[in-house]
Amino acid sequence: MKTRIIYFVHGTTTDNAAKLCSGWKEAMLNDLGKEQALNLGNVIRDKKIEFDVIFTSDLKRAIDSSDIAFPKYEKIRDSRLRECNYGSLDGEHKSLVIYEEHIEENFPDGESLLDVEMRVRDFLEDVKSNYAGRVVGIVAHRAPQLALEVITKNISWEEAIKNDWRKTGDWQPGWEYIVE
Repeated sequence: MKTRIIYFVHGTTTDNAAKLCSGWKEAMLNDLGKEQALNLGNVIRDKKIEFDVIFTSDLKRAIDSSDIAFPKYEKIRDSRLRECNYGSLDGEHKSLVIYEEHIEENFPDGESLLDVEMRVRDFLEDVKSNYAGRVVGIVAHRAPQLALEVITKNISWEEAIKNDWRKTGDWQPGWEYIVE
């Protein structure tokens, strides 16, 4: 059975606005991020999309975004949906966090993108087992979304990074993935 996943990224944080990468560091939504989450919820309601379950990363920026966007749904927090652990680069300027250099190599004192992919693959196995044929919402971060691109489209990390909406400017109110 096909499971429909609709993936949302958290709203803008104080770190995002300051051009800092948060990684596993907690970061708060700023006013723009709260407004983005509210608008996202309105767009999804207008499209009449109903979820069977919504998962969020266990980091506050994703939890807060999901609570604002989708207040009527119970959410399940899952640490496997956390952003990549940038280790000693958590909280540093975003120019220091170069994904292309850390596909296989860990960030200093952190993890690699392949580590994130393993977490997301494990998460997807649970989703396929427990939510087959359903509509699953996810509110999380950049690296888990790119891992979904790699896994569901059978593409390389290099291609996923190159086509990342953050580089192309092709943001949308939710990305759809199908898993079987």
